[in-house]
Amino acid sequence: MAKVFIDGEAGTTGLQIRERLAETQSVDVISIDNDQRKNADARREMMRLADLTVLCLPDDAAREAVALAGELGSDAPKIIDASTAHRTSPDWVYGFPELAPGQADEISAATRVANPGCYATGAIALIRPLIEAQIVRPSQSFTINAVSGYTGGGKSMISAYEAGTAPRFELYGLGLSHKHIPEVMKHTGLTQKPIFVPSVGAFPQGMLVCVPLQLPDLANAPSLAAVNDAFASYYNEAGTVIYHGNADDTAYKAQRLSIDPAEGSDQMEIWMFSNPEDHQAVLVARLDNLGKGAAGAAVQNLKLMLALT
Repeated sequence: MAKVFIDGEAGTTGLQIRERLAETQSVDVISIDNDQRKNADARREMMRLADLTVLCLPDDAAREAVALAGELGSDAPKIIDASTAHRTSPDWVYGFPELAPGQADEISAATRVANPGCYATGAIALIRPLIEAQIVRPSQSFTINAVSGYTGGGKSMISAYEAGTAPRFELYGLGLSHKHIPEVMKHTGLTQKPIFVPSVGAFPQGMLVCVPLQLPDLANAPSLAAVNDAFASYYNEAGTVIYHGNADDTAYKAQRLSIDPAEGSDQMEIWMFSNPEDHQAVLVARLDNLGKGAAGAAVQNLKLMLALT
């Protein structure tokens, strides 16, 4: 059995990863004693025993953990980092298997994988196919709007919502410098910084990420059919990203989309909602911020790196 150590197991993402791995018979999760979880020597020893270590830590602590693993030389485990610390590093493989053809193979062969951010997962999934199909230029100006459940906001936000002291809904990141923006730019190929407006609501899990399109403003003023075809061909294989097509042609003609089905799912669903008369569209990704946006993605990458089914 493959041995996996979750450094930061007591956090929200760590607990969710452990819960998913409990259903995987070929994985043995090894745990550090609670009173030793900040002991560098004890953590290094757990890494030595592990085939793979998942880091569920703040950025600085994740960097320190990578340094600890580096001290082990040939005994160092493979690492998945769920923090922001290495998501734009050229020395780490980006852990989004559906990012591009061959990405899953790169993850399988990697020893260092950066798990994507939740918002970034949705935004990249909506923008990258447009750039690859040359429907938009890398210099295109984008606006990204998103709402997430409060479990993505860390312990203080979770405590406030569960205590009933948090607002029912709020925008944040209004300094327009959210930590996911560099990640989105690097892994889409954008050269123009997008405007990203995240928000959080009084529900624990789930996320909607929206990218509006004014088709006449895009390269070659593409048709709705061209945009639809770009997504249909990009996500045409069975996997954790599902493209449902132009919502005008589906059961979603009611012009509504609930966040609820995302909770507990390790998949991401994508739609295009459109107004043909005005040549406008809105691309929407629905995912669980703790599923495909965090723990589900980590387990998907772990299975690739350990060659597990």
